[in-house]
Amino acid sequence: MAASRPSRPAGLSMFFPAYNDGGTIASLVILAVQVAGRLTPDFEVIVVNDGSTDSTRDILDDLVGTYPRVRVIHHPHNRGYGAALRTGFAAATKDLVAYTDGDAQYDPAELPVLWNSLTPDADMITGYKISRSDPWHRIIIGTIYRWMVRLAFGIRIRDVDCDFRLVRRASYNRVRLASTSGTICVEMIKSFQDAGLRFAEAPVNHYHRAYGKSQFFNFRRLLKTFRDLSALWWRLVIMRKAQIVHPAEEAPQPISVSEEAQEK
Repeated sequence: MAASRPSRPAGLSMFFPAYNDGGTIASLVILAVQVAGRLTPDFEVIVVNDGSTDSTRDILDDLVGTYPRVRVIHHPHNRGYGAALRTGFAAATKDLVAYTDGDAQYDPAELPVLWNSLTPDADMITGYKISRSDPWHRIIIGTIYRWMVRLAFGIRIRDVDCDFRLVRRASYNRVRLASTSGTICVEMIKSFQDAGLRFAEAPVNHYHRAYGKSQFFNFRRLLKTFRDLSALWWRLVIMRKAQIVHPAEEAPQPISVSEEAQEK
């Protein structure tokens, strides 16, 4: 009897959306290369530079020249967190896609926690913060936001704004996302639920921001966040217009990447 053919190692795309993260992005990318290489020989690390005005672009271009598994996509101007996530998912080529932010509030060294939680019964592993390392006002805002979206959207995971996740690329391609702001996380989880995708959750650490400042949920942006959430609630909950694709029609997210391809 012929020996059975060994299974192909799972491929992994790890990406970081980054905006003015020059003080943290290099160490994150180097650590991601090391961690991903221990999980699978088939991996890539991608950074989406969302129009940074600090040293982020130059640092990333240097990393590309040093690490052949690293790719960088530069948005010529800041397009928003949601747009950066959509670009990262569209650029990913492997079967499994992980992402976390370029500000180092989550540790890529904990990627094995998500990786080891992935079973055939799960389409996405989403992290939840063991504790939140933020100023008191952001903890309060974040807690209110979390409970508000869980109630309004029927979100069933405990921590919708924990931006450390591992998802099957084929599962992500079951939906079409439109948000360009931080509300994309609500749109993604709600759309996944509506598409019948399956979640598992894993605890991850959350760390103090060591460089730069947060772009989300500060008082200046609360009104815009509320407007974005209201429009999203009307579309997904009242009108039930989540863009769900039949598995036979799966294709990468239809975003504009031509302008990013021109900047290199």
